[in-house]
Amino acid sequence: MPRAPKSVPPGSPRCPICGRPADEALKPFCSTRCKNVDLHKWLGGHYRIETDERPASNGLPEEKDED
Repeated sequence: MPRAPKSVPPGSPRCPICGRPADEALKPFCSTRCKNVDLHKWLGGHYRIETDERPASNGLPEEKDED
């Protein structure tokens, strides 16, 4: 169960993972745990930009002919 965010002055940075106030040393995160959760999301492919492009059949980018 997520922790309830602490009250902070308006406009203060909040952790993008749990919403608690950001720690100055770990900005934009509040803790090492939230920092690692974010890293896991990046490495696991949860953050991505959707495009209309289809991947190449071999998984590698397509090379263009230089004619």
